[in-house]
Amino acid sequence: MPANTRRAAVLGHPIGHSRSPELHRAAYRYLKFDCAYDAIDVEEGAAADFAAAVRQEPGWNGLSVTMPLKSAMAAAVDKLDPLAQALGVINTVTFEPGPGGPVLTGWNTDVAGLVNALRHAGAAHAPRAAVLGAGGTATAAVAALTELGCSSVDIYARSFRGEAGGQPAVREVGGRLGTEVVLHGWDAAAAACAEADVVICTLPPHGADGIAGEFAALDCRRGGAVLLDAAYDPWPSAIAGAWQAAGGTIVPGLEMLLYQAVEQVRLFTGDAFRDEDAVINVMCDAVGLPPR
Repeated sequence: MPANTRRAAVLGHPIGHSRSPELHRAAYRYLKFDCAYDAIDVEEGAAADFAAAVRQEPGWNGLSVTMPLKSAMAAAVDKLDPLAQALGVINTVTFEPGPGGPVLTGWNTDVAGLVNALRHAGAAHAPRAAVLGAGGTATAAVAALTELGCSSVDIYARSFRGEAGGQPAVREVGGRLGTEVVLHGWDAAAAACAEADVVICTLPPHGADGIAGEFAALDCRRGGAVLLDAAYDPWPSAIAGAWQAAGGTIVPGLEMLLYQAVEQVRLFTGDAFRDEDAVINVMCDAVGLPPR
């Protein structure tokens, strides 16, 4: 690759399923922004080495970061923007010139992705909210729900990962944001889905399949309630299918992916970014989402 060619990529493991290349390439074509965008498989234990390697390679413009690297890459960059600092996880890295080489900054655009996907689905407010899972995406979900007006968020998980102080990471994030986070066991998740106004499932594909039948057996009506499942392959997921059958609105993770990618494109392209609505629509077309 020529030394003056801009480069960007999405990192994760596994990564072959990612739709990020389609989204970014469509946006760059529209903006006439000459930048390659690839998918690179990086395992969690290799995150620091990868960050060190790209510092030595010219042309890097940005990185998208997905599971399981969101915490590991946060520790490998030079600085974090305030939101990423509060969450402790990132999904985006930008490169800026520095006296000793490029300065890597970590960002979290998952929050904007969740907020905008939920608002597009009609969930402008979330008085009662539940989050399924307690990993890195769950911390972004707490921040998104805070932005949508939640003062308290219920988290349902099989286990809770602790921080240095002993508190589960997702509860630590709630404390930094001024949002009460209440932790619950997984056995209460199906009942919670029957009552919340907004549910965000942050689990990997098939992660909530086990409670889909439990939820369906409750035979509740979910008209006006919204479920966003961050997973998008396969779609609809088992929990999304059960939610839709109960009359609720379902939001695929592809919507979240779209809106977080828009913010990444804005960061990666700088002054070249323009016509946000048009950029969103070419990105929608690239992955088969309806126009906005």
